[in-house]
Amino acid sequence: MMNPRYQEIRSDQIPILRLDSGIRIAVICGTVEGITGPVSDIVIEPEYIDVTLPAQTAYVHPTKAGHTVFAYVIAGKGYFCGEKKPFSYESEGRNDYDLEVPPYLENGALALFEDGEEIAVSTEDEGIRFLLVSGKPIGEPIAWRGPIVMNT
Repeated sequence: MMNPRYQEIRSDQIPILRLDSGIRIAVICGTVEGITGPVSDIVIEPEYIDVTLPAQTAYVHPTKAGHTVFAYVIAGKGYFCGEKKPFSYESEGRNDYDLEVPPYLENGALALFEDGEEIAVSTEDEGIRFLLVSGKPIGEPIAWRGPIVMNT
């Protein structure tokens, strides 16, 4: 249990990590390669990073065991976890009969990962930009009446 509070963070307070391969990572919360984001002291130990990969690059990011991890693509397209076979993962399309599932994720797609040690992302002819978010589940039931609140 923790009292709610607001953390105001300006864009100029967010550190940017630039790797030799041209990969750009804005560390909003958590720590990446020794760079710690300005959002801190949150019970679920979240990580929130904004990752941009240019074309023809790959990136592997470690994840914490037991944390919920998802990636939301906000530009471009890329392959996650080395999967280039279109039916090797579940995907929701426009209708139940979508048989042309692309093997990559593109703008507006969200990938929810199972518990693991890392995620891998790669690109081909086009780069990708995505938000990677993770945190420790708290297992609290949710009360759906007006704002989302804890039950107790």
